[in-house]
Amino acid sequence: MTYCVGLKLNSGLIFMSDTRTNAGMDNISSFRKMHSWSVPGQVVITMMTAGNLATTQAVVSILDERSKAHEQRSPSILEQPSMFQVARLVGDTLRDVIAEHAAAGQRADSGFNATIILGGQIGAGPQRLFLIYPEGNFIEASDDTPFFQIGETKYGRPILIRAFDPDMSFAEAIKLLMVSFDSTIKANLSVGLPLDFQIYRAGSLEAGEIQRVARDDPYFQTISEGWGDALKLAFDSLPPYRLSDG
Repeated sequence: MTYCVGLKLNSGLIFMSDTRTNAGMDNISSFRKMHSWSVPGQVVITMMTAGNLATTQAVVSILDERSKAHEQRSPSILEQPSMFQVARLVGDTLRDVIAEHAAAGQRADSGFNATIILGGQIGAGPQRLFLIYPEGNFIEASDDTPFFQIGETKYGRPILIRAFDPDMSFAEAIKLLMVSFDSTIKANLSVGLPLDFQIYRAGSLEAGEIQRVARDDPYFQTISEGWGDALKLAFDSLPPYRLSDG
């Protein structure tokens, strides 16, 4: 399992993902789930993946090879005219990889399904954020749905719904995401540190560096402890339920 979130702010996009993968309680490891492609001043694309690791690595490898090897550049993720066309390309690639596994008769308990969060900007076009399904179809973030989650989504969703504001700063958004991830990590052992996050400033057409939050990161520890204390204080401040027998 995994947990990834993409937020669409008025000032840009922000992505965060965990790195834990597991095939049972005695087989836990870490893999990067965030990937980025860019041509400075022209295109910036970031993708996060959740699901079967073989499927997601195959999709990333295919897209990466097409972006680097001149003789295999058709179609290249870096040469699409719009983010919509990038989403179509990624969706088609994901669907083809899953179909190839199925056609080969391969089987696994979790299947070969995967989901993807894709975001970025191309040229003078707007910044866009998409959620891509295993079937290859996708939806786009809007004012009504300004963020996407994939993987283990339920534990970290309430704080996003209550506190997200498209006008918030990147610093505030990172704090919000860390609370969301902390809630998820505490509730599900299949999600864990370290975390990766990347910021994209709208209109910059410059890829932000992917930064890692280590297991002993002091800011994350402050957020985790502070959020826990704040929840206890909020709970204690609520009036008790009045039983009929006093």
